[in-house]
Amino acid sequence: MEEPERPDLKPVSSGPPTVSSDVSQDPNKSGNAEPHPKPQIPLWSTAADEELLYAKKEIANAPLVFGEPDLYAPLFRNVSVFKRSYELMERLLKVFIYHDGAKPIFHSPELKGIYASEGWFMKLMEADRNFVVRDPNRAHLFYLPYSARQLEHNLYVPGSNTLDPLSIFVKNYIDMISAKFPHWNRTKGADHFFVACHDWGPYTTKLHDELRKNTIKALCNADVSEGVFIRGRDVSLPETYLKSARRPVRDIGGKPAAERSILAFFAGQMHGRVRPVLLKHWGGKDADMRIYTRIPRQITRRMNYAKHMKSSKYCICPMGYEVNSPRIVEAIYYECVPVIIADNFVLPFDDALDWTAFSVVVAEKDVPRLKEILLAIPESRYVTMRSNVKKVQRHFLWHAKPVKYDIFHMILHSVWFSRVNQVHQVEQH
Repeated sequence: MEEPERPDLKPVSSGPPTVSSDVSQDPNKSGNAEPHPKPQIPLWSTAADEELLYAKKEIANAPLVFGEPDLYAPLFRNVSVFKRSYELMERLLKVFIYHDGAKPIFHSPELKGIYASEGWFMKLMEADRNFVVRDPNRAHLFYLPYSARQLEHNLYVPGSNTLDPLSIFVKNYIDMISAKFPHWNRTKGADHFFVACHDWGPYTTKLHDELRKNTIKALCNADVSEGVFIRGRDVSLPETYLKSARRPVRDIGGKPAAERSILAFFAGQMHGRVRPVLLKHWGGKDADMRIYTRIPRQITRRMNYAKHMKSSKYCICPMGYEVNSPRIVEAIYYECVPVIIADNFVLPFDDALDWTAFSVVVAEKDVPRLKEILLAIPESRYVTMRSNVKKVQRHFLWHAKPVKYDIFHMILHSVWFSRVNQVHQVEQH
C-alpha cells in the first residue's frame, strides 16, 4: 500500500471539525507556548502516593549505568534514569481499568490500520497480568479504556463538521465515573490516563476541564501549539500503521547503508500545510529527491512503496492534517532515517529517547533547503544514524505477547514517568 491514509477523515475546512465551546478563549492556547503542568493536591493520601514519591527519589538518584548490555545508551537522553525508572515501574506499578462502558466504544480494540496504536495498547493492557489490579485502592494509575477511533466511527455525523457528539459523550462518561467512584475526585483526574491515536483524540476532551487539563493524555496528535497537549504531563504516542492483526510486525528491515541508492523519498496525498510545499519544491525536479503524490505505475512495477523506503537513505515524514505521521515508525521499521517535518510536534517517547541520534528534524520553513540540509550531513553521521535506527526499532515493535522494552512497555513507561513527576510536584506544592 502506497499511502496509509485516513479515508474517513476529510474535514470540510483545512483543520479538524469544531466543538461548540469557544476554545479561542482557552488560556493555555497562546501560539507555541507550552503551559507548565499545575500539580493537583489529592484530597487524601494513599499508599500508592507514597510509592510514587519513593520512586521519584530513587529515579533522581539513579546509579550511573556503564556498558548495559540490554540498552544502547546513545539512543537515550539519560540511560541511567530510564533504566532505574523502568525497573521501578516493573516492580511497583499497578493499573486499575474501569469496566464501565459498553462496546464498541469501550473495550473494542481496532488492531489494523493507522489507529492501531490505541487498539493494541487497549488489547494488551486489558490482558495484562503484571500491572493490572482489581483493587483500585492499590492503583497508581487508572486507565480509561475508550477508543477515539470508535468514538469517531460510531458518533461522528459525516458532513456535520462538528465534534460535539463525541465531546459530549466523553464528558458524560467522565461525569459518570466521577459520580460512581471516588478515585477521579481524589486527584481531579491527575492519576487517570487514556490512549488515543485518532487525530481527533485531543479535541474530544474540550468539554471537560479536568479531563483536558489534568489527565495524562497519550496522543498521536501531540501538538503543543493547540493548548491541549501539555509537554511534561502528556505522552506522545507513536502512530503505527499495521496491515495485519495476526502479525503486527512483518516485513521489517531494509538494505544496508551502502546499498541505499536514493537520497530521499516520499509518496502520499497532498493534504495539510507541509506536503503541497514539499511537492512544489521537489516533485519531479530532482532525481535524488523522489517526491511523489503517487508513485508512477512504470516505477512501481520495479519498485513499490516499501522497496523505496528500504532503498532510501532518508524517508521524508511530513505532517498531514495534524502533526503526527505513521511514516515515522514505518521508516524505523524499514531502517530508513526519518526526516520529520512538523513544527510544534513532541516526538514519541521524548521523555526517554534522544531523537537526534536516529532522525533528522527539519523546520517547515526549510523545506526549500531540504536537499542542502541532507547533503550537509556527513556520510559517517548518516551511517551512525542508520545503525541507530535499527537499534531503536525494538522500542517500536508490537508483540502479541509483550516483551521487555517493546512499544507497549515504552508507552506504559512514559505514562508512569509522567505520573511520578507530577507526584513530585504535588509533594513540593
